[in-house]
Amino acid sequence: MKITRVETFLVPPRWLFCRVETDDGVVGWGEPVVEGRAEVVRAAVDVLAEYLVGQDPLRVEDHWQVLTKGGFYRGGPVLSSAVAGLDQALWDIAGKHYGAPVHALLGGPVRDRIRVYAWVGGDDPGELREEIARQVEAGFTAVKMNGSGRLPRALTAADLAAVVGRAEAARSVLGPGRDLAIDLHGRAGVATARRVLAALADVHPMFVEEPLLPEHLHRLADVTASTTVPIALGERLYSRAEFLPALNAGLAVAQPDLSHAGGVSEVRRIAVLAETFDVQLAPHCPLGPISLAAGLQVGFATPNFLIQEQSAGIHYNTDAELLDYVLDPAPFAFTGGHAHRTDLPGLGVEIDERAVRRADRAPHAWRNPVWRHDDGSLAEW
Repeated sequence: MKITRVETFLVPPRWLFCRVETDDGVVGWGEPVVEGRAEVVRAAVDVLAEYLVGQDPLRVEDHWQVLTKGGFYRGGPVLSSAVAGLDQALWDIAGKHYGAPVHALLGGPVRDRIRVYAWVGGDDPGELREEIARQVEAGFTAVKMNGSGRLPRALTAADLAAVVGRAEAARSVLGPGRDLAIDLHGRAGVATARRVLAALADVHPMFVEEPLLPEHLHRLADVTASTTVPIALGERLYSRAEFLPALNAGLAVAQPDLSHAGGVSEVRRIAVLAETFDVQLAPHCPLGPISLAAGLQVGFATPNFLIQEQSAGIHYNTDAELLDYVLDPAPFAFTGGHAHRTDLPGLGVEIDERAVRRADRAPHAWRNPVWRHDDGSLAEW
């Protein structure tokens, strides 16, 4: 079996899919994307495809090594995301070839269902209580929300009260038996993060995500030592090597993204490394169905798996939804706040190729917002 063609498709709302075809008719799908830079990742996939065409797709690990290390310059979000999507597609082909789900190829399942959480509210959410109530009624036992919109460099008492008030409103609807995750999106500096975490402790978050930017991880230990609130991060880390300092600094929840951190192959290794630090895995996934399917496959085979993010109804999805490119939605039928294991081969998702090709005829050009402080300087989005 040989790889004969690699194609990419820009599909709304902000995703990039890749399709890897073999000469015996087996097709694998992946989701290589950097949100807001999808066209750049598309070009990287095209370059990497020059090596893959003509190769045996079942040599997944060897291809991962070549794609990540064979070009001399390594890492970064664009290359790691391009490799991630191709790696997903190769695992999808391998599972279909062997007639087994990817989790079986990773050593077999350690659980029958995976807890998932729902997003509520954007950066300035209105009707937060009603949004959470709808998710609770839908059966979700955990939700995540942004802790704030734009954060000033120095919080006023009113700014801090607004962050806490939003979290308290969410907790009042969830009650003590459900979980609340709060995303700071790298908007807080070290001093601000410590103040916010101290103020949020009584709300008992499941975790607070990205209290610091990735370039400030050398200060992460100062933050984790100041609080009992579990700290989560990792969507902007792309390898085991990049996670290691965070693990040493007291990280509680590792959040690699299956479409950014080298795909199934590397996220599985990140999970094993995290397990040696007694750290849980909660893959980042505000993306599409292929990335989610890959995350679920890793989760079913990973002992230290905590919870899975998913994008159904997320505020980014304005032009398309999670299941718009899926022929069979059953693997994503969340019941009781869980995704249930299936034995479907490969990644376990059946892509509607006609819908994907149709969407790519009018490719999106999604960009994240650019925020500014009141003085006109750039603010973290």
